[in-house]
Amino acid sequence: MTSPGLRERKKAKTRRTIQDHALRLFAEQGYDATTVDQIAEAAEISPSTFFRYFATKEDVVIEDEYDPLLIELFLGQPASLGPVAAMREAMRTAFAQIYPTEQGQLLQRTKLQLEVPAIRARALSNQFGMANVVAEAAARRYRRDIGDYEVQVFAGAYVGALIPAITRWAASDGKESLPELVDSALAHLEKGLELK
Repeated sequence: MTSPGLRERKKAKTRRTIQDHALRLFAEQGYDATTVDQIAEAAEISPSTFFRYFATKEDVVIEDEYDPLLIELFLGQPASLGPVAAMREAMRTAFAQIYPTEQGQLLQRTKLQLEVPAIRARALSNQFGMANVVAEAAARRYRRDIGDYEVQVFAGAYVGALIPAITRWAASDGKESLPELVDSALAHLEKGLELK
């Protein structure tokens, strides 16, 4: 991965600071009771600065910076791998980099997405966005058009396979391994979703 410049690093740090304070406040006083003004004050920024980084309060829970890493890893997989195998390898590498330090925050964010109706609705919209990002990457990797039906089905199947893995992980309160659940879901997809 190319190293981000100073400006990008500062923006990422500010974004992370806002998110960390927001999640702390949500844990302390509840999502609905926490205002954007309170998050901004805790992060020592103005509310208008908050909205430069996150369009809504829901987005502070949903958004992260993992997609560019995942897509870069997916595009870098050997050409001999099919799309699901390439995504499995990309996910394994991404989890190895992210999961050890991000597990707690990931779990908190996931639980909020499953439990708070406003965030759950926003998360559904985000899943469509994620499918588009994956479709763009698959189209680029396999030299297909982004509107190609098979490209779209792959992207939708990938996103769909993540849902039960993430839901099960959250239900286990993080006791099960999210990387293993995701890999198992993608392995099942790669085998053609056999049910015996």
